[in-house]
Amino acid sequence: MIITSTKNDRVKDLVRLRDRRHRDRGRQFVIEGYREIVRALDAAIPIGTLFICPGLFLGPNEPELIGRVESAGGEIVELAEEPFRKASYRDRPEGLLAVAPQFATNLGSLRLGTTPLLLVAESIEKPGNLGTMLRTADAVGADAVIVADANTDPFNPNVVRASTGTLFTVPLGVASTPDTLTWLRANSVKVAATTPDTDLLLWETDLRGSVAVVVGAEQYGLTDAWLEEADMRIRIPMAGMADSLNAAMAAGVVLFEAVRQRR
Repeated sequence: MIITSTKNDRVKDLVRLRDRRHRDRGRQFVIEGYREIVRALDAAIPIGTLFICPGLFLGPNEPELIGRVESAGGEIVELAEEPFRKASYRDRPEGLLAVAPQFATNLGSLRLGTTPLLLVAESIEKPGNLGTMLRTADAVGADAVIVADANTDPFNPNVVRASTGTLFTVPLGVASTPDTLTWLRANSVKVAATTPDTDLLLWETDLRGSVAVVVGAEQYGLTDAWLEEADMRIRIPMAGMADSLNAAMAAGVVLFEAVRQRR
C-alpha cells in the first residue's frame, strides 16, 4: 500500500515532528537522507519507521539500506511523491525519511578517556551552527559535545542535516551551565573559555590535557558564569575589521589547534 494523500494522518504526524514540542512529547525525531540514516544505523540507533519514495532515490544503494532497517525490525512505509515532499524538510529530498526514538543525552552517559578533548556549546541558537560543531567535533576526534543551556534542540532536523549524521558518532550531553561546570570539575577537566576580551592567544595556551573548549552564543558570546569559572580565557587573533568569527568556525579553529598541540 502506498500513501498518496498529504492529509493522511501519518504524513501529518511527520510534519508535526518539525516542532520541538511534538518531538519531545513522543520522544521521537526525524532523520532524513541516505548518509544520515546509514550513520544512524551504524551507531545502532533503532529506526522505528522508514518512509520511502522510490521515485526520489538518487542511487542504487537504497534497497540495501531498506533491508537493514527491515532486518532490525523497522517498519517500511511507501509514500507517493507529493506527501513525501510535504513531510520532507529538504529542497531536494532523497526519498528516505526515518523516525527514531530520542537517545539519552544526560552527562552521566558520557565516557571519557584519560585526557579528553571536549566541546561545550552554550546557548547556541542556530541549528546549522550546532550541527556544524558536531561535524567538526567528529573530525577532530573529540570525546564529546556538551550543549549547555540549550536554545537549539539537538534533535532538530536541521541539526541532523548540518551534522551530516555525526550527531550519531559523537557522544552528546545536554545540561544546564551549573550542572555542566560541576560535571567538568568532578572529571578534572579544565575550562578553556573563548572570548575576545583577553590577551591570551589560543596557541599560547596548553590545550594538551583534559580540556573543554567552550564557545558561547552567536550574538553575545559566553555568559559570566563560564568566564568567571574558566581556567583560561583564550582568543583567536583577528586581523581585519571583524571582531569575531561565526560560533561554529571559532569552535573549529580552537579544536584543531588543540589537535595540533596534541600531535
